[in-house]
Amino acid sequence: MHNSRALLLVATAIAATGILVSAADPPSWAYPRVPPETRVDPDDGKPRAVPGGARMYTLTQIRDFFSPPDWHDDHPPMPGIVGKGRPPKLYACGYCHLPNGVGKPENARVAGLPFAYIKQQVADFKSGARKGSVPGLLPHVWMVEASQEASDAEVDEAAKYFAALPQPKGWYKVVETETVPKTRVAGWILIPDGSGQMEPLGQRIVETAADLARTGLRDFHSGYVTYVPMGSVKKGEALVTSGGGRTMQCSVCHGPDLKGIENVPRIAGVSAIYTVRQLFDFQSGARNGSAAALMKPVVAKLSEADMVSIAAYLTSLEP
Repeated sequence: MHNSRALLLVATAIAATGILVSAADPPSWAYPRVPPETRVDPDDGKPRAVPGGARMYTLTQIRDFFSPPDWHDDHPPMPGIVGKGRPPKLYACGYCHLPNGVGKPENARVAGLPFAYIKQQVADFKSGARKGSVPGLLPHVWMVEASQEASDAEVDEAAKYFAALPQPKGWYKVVETETVPKTRVAGWILIPDGSGQMEPLGQRIVETAADLARTGLRDFHSGYVTYVPMGSVKKGEALVTSGGGRTMQCSVCHGPDLKGIENVPRIAGVSAIYTVRQLFDFQSGARNGSAAALMKPVVAKLSEADMVSIAAYLTSLEP
């Protein structure tokens, strides 16, 4: 069956199962805000290195949004706006999404996404169709600004680069647990707060750097640990593979291996917190644009706990 036809049938079938429910308040743990009192360590001028890195950078160079630190030579040369932004608002794509496209919890893994899909998402950011349920988060603001500043040719060049990249493995390690280290927000991700104390995880996800120092240096060979509730991976598998009476099996649209079909994106192996945000944004009505109308009935009956379970299972899969 042609994929667009499958999408239409799925949306129709789910819409016919009952009245769509409205979204609750956004889960704060999935939309972390950097506290305004956050301080950044000054640059001492000393070059930094990372394990296996091909070059060294000072903190000032590492923090340059218009020229991302390119630690490792395991990707093609970054073209155009991927490797060099344009002041004042067009940050280099490779700074936020990283030179190998693997991304971070606050943004998308763009490596290997279809060329046309990447272009469409940029267009949706530019038009205002793709919003977030929590306004004002800077990663989203920056993406909107970049989409408005970039030319069509630059978007094409970036989309071609990222679409051709392979999938890094093992970026997220899923751990089921009842307790997690107490965390704080730094750089739009959660990090241990330094107290050494533990707290109940509850029905949420805590995604934190596996090696905080390397992540702080934007080392795109150092990934994340994804703490999820006990039993959530199995619950998520049931929802993803059968629908569980509340949605449809994801493979109908995203492919049997959940790595995407045509211009439907891969959902296996991406950030769990990112996945929860997308599910919630579709449900809340914040995210519109291409194919959003088809996703809305798919997520309409999902509870926050369902979203946590689905994300836990999908992140446990290799991309």
